[in-house]
Amino acid sequence: MTLKRTKKRTEFKELREKAGLTLPEATQLIKVDQRTGYRYERGETKPTRLALDTLRQAAESRLAKVASPAGFRFIDLFAGIGGLRIGFESIGGRCVFTSEWDLKCQETYAQNFPDNHPIAGDIREYSSDPKKIPPHDVLVAGFPCQPFSIAGVSKKNALGRPHGFLCDTQGTLFFDTAQIIAHHRPAAFVLENVKNLERHDQGRTFATIINVLRNELGYHVQHRVISSEPWVPQKRQRIFIVGFREPTDFDLDALKLPSKEKGPKLGSILQPPEEVDDKYTLTAHLWKYLQDYKAKHNAAGNGFGFSLFGPNSVTRTLSARYYKDGSEVLVDQPGKRPRRLTPLECARLMGFDTPKRKFKITVSDTQAYKQFGNAVVVPVVEFIAKAMKPYIESALAKQPTDSRPAEKIRHVTRPDRQAVAVHG
Repeated sequence: MTLKRTKKRTEFKELREKAGLTLPEATQLIKVDQRTGYRYERGETKPTRLALDTLRQAAESRLAKVASPAGFRFIDLFAGIGGLRIGFESIGGRCVFTSEWDLKCQETYAQNFPDNHPIAGDIREYSSDPKKIPPHDVLVAGFPCQPFSIAGVSKKNALGRPHGFLCDTQGTLFFDTAQIIAHHRPAAFVLENVKNLERHDQGRTFATIINVLRNELGYHVQHRVISSEPWVPQKRQRIFIVGFREPTDFDLDALKLPSKEKGPKLGSILQPPEEVDDKYTLTAHLWKYLQDYKAKHNAAGNGFGFSLFGPNSVTRTLSARYYKDGSEVLVDQPGKRPRRLTPLECARLMGFDTPKRKFKITVSDTQAYKQFGNAVVVPVVEFIAKAMKPYIESALAKQPTDSRPAEKIRHVTRPDRQAVAVHG
């Protein structure tokens, strides 16, 4: 997997993001035309001092409304558009570091989270020097699943023997997550990934991950696949890996989930028909193509093809490819061709936008579909965070101000990087 590198943000852009303003909103505030604003944003023209001061004041005003020194500290890695963050802010956490490499995700994230820290880009620049990341009590990460190079370790996995994660996971983004955990030793962490992580490479990938977290880093680790149906009208299964540095009575498997049968249905998140632009209705050409495609595969005896849902339905999983044709979740329109979900409906389907919490979407429809398709379902994270809260508080009450316990740390070196501290 190749990561894109983020472009260096100008002071103008950083202040605009901290102020929670779109570029048109910012240019209106500082009283310049949008062409000038674009030049400021890209660093082609130096903004006036008055323009920067005006944005700075707007940013400080926004931050003042939400700034709170209280609460445990957490960091948000592979942050996407902030689904994990919302969950841990809901129990009083304070985000002190964010890393997300995708520029459009950064834009959405900045619009929705007032921060006094810039959004970091490529995590590898920080995992190679974890001291750049501030101290924290909890680490949350929706790390991407990449193939591991685990030749020669499957036997050790089967025997339950520890082995070097510097060899087995190098080149993966899990490796970078493990480096940060090894250095900072947070009291707890939550990692999220696709359900199929458990079965990848006949289970060896997942075994390697658990071995690193449990045997090499010394954490008390649990994992569970949870479906989103009790909270949103979508069947979306994701694996959550929870780890505590010290022993606790927290039991992820014992958590009683709300009833799926009593969960919400699609009609609860749909916009009124008069609010939905006609552009979301499939064209005659695309609708015929999807019908023909499904008929062909039905004749061959498999179930490939579009899925149509009504107001009393629970949908399939929303994916990042939704922007292509919307085929996995099409909304039935009696008397008309079906339509895609709107971006706002996607935000609701993923639990980002609720009657009590509005979520700003300023990117294109294509980008919005990708972002929500890659996101976590927020109320699932809120459920897990709420269950973890007393155990996080208890763990922090028992430790000194320095969140890193006084214990022996050994250092191991990966061939192409510097020494990494590993719990021993």
